[in-house]
Amino acid sequence: MGIAREFRDFAVKGNMIDMAVGIIIGAAFGKLVTSLVNDVIMPPLGQVIGGINFSSLKLTIGSPIEGRDPVTINYGAFIQQIVDFLIVAWAIFMVIKMINRLKRKEEVAPAAPPTPSKEVVLLTEIRDLLKAR
Repeated sequence: MGIAREFRDFAVKGNMIDMAVGIIIGAAFGKLVTSLVNDVIMPPLGQVIGGINFSSLKLTIGSPIEGRDPVTINYGAFIQQIVDFLIVAWAIFMVIKMINRLKRKEEVAPAAPPTPSKEVVLLTEIRDLLKAR
């Protein structure tokens, strides 16, 4: 029963739940970025550079074998994935930059040194009086 209890304590901790929420939101964000790239960014970009549909860009390797699909290198889909990556990387960069800025603001305000207790003040005075003798 010890292992089951340890696993339950681990799974219920706030960090594990926060991580799960982050993964779910990250997956949803990935789908959102993919849709942004595929449906919003790439069609006008393809139109600007000559009516090209990036998802259909591919290079056929060799001659197709009868009864089989030809072997292709789908570099258009790869270009779309690069744009996806750049958008996600930029978004993460901006979030981390914002977090770092907030942390710096917290670090700028140094805490005032604690005032010594009455006992410490009294002992300091006694020490000073003994040194003066």
